[in-house]
Amino acid sequence: MTPAPSAGSEGTKKKRRRKRPANRSPQSKNSTKAPYAQRVDEVSAGGLVVDTSGKLGLLIGRRDVKDLTGKRILWSLPKGHIEAGETPEEAALREVQEETGIQPTIAKSLGVIDFWFMAGGKRIHKTVHHYLFRENGGVLLAQETEVDEVAWFPLGEIVDRLAYPDEKKLIARTNATEELSAL
Repeated sequence: MTPAPSAGSEGTKKKRRRKRPANRSPQSKNSTKAPYAQRVDEVSAGGLVVDTSGKLGLLIGRRDVKDLTGKRILWSLPKGHIEAGETPEEAALREVQEETGIQPTIAKSLGVIDFWFMAGGKRIHKTVHHYLFRENGGVLLAQETEVDEVAWFPLGEIVDRLAYPDEKKLIARTNATEELSAL
């Protein structure tokens, strides 16, 4: 009986491994691989606004670009980029008012989250400072250029409505139904 060629050392040839020359990097001139995506760091601020009754939280909604029907809304906390010379607190207050029409006051910090994503061929590292706000006036109105909808939801529903896991964890950690309504 003769063993199959792959059954053992009999009848098999040794495979040679080609070594890469020590002076040749994977991204050499002759390489066909694309260069690494450029890394961009972004810093934003925003958070959760609680209404004057202490029972509702404010979220912004954007249409899900992956939804072919165009009807699915991704709900998130209002937030935006920190502009030159702004503190995270100042940016958070400005962004919430711009995106929702509501004038907030900061009650406390909820913490900072960071995450990575790809956009425009770049690797984005985003850091977001989150605050808990109290509604202090204004008129509920979605910012035309960036937000499709704004709405108040019962605090007990906020975590389930949020589309992004990091925001869900952040708000769940705050014990929304008790701590937030106590403001």
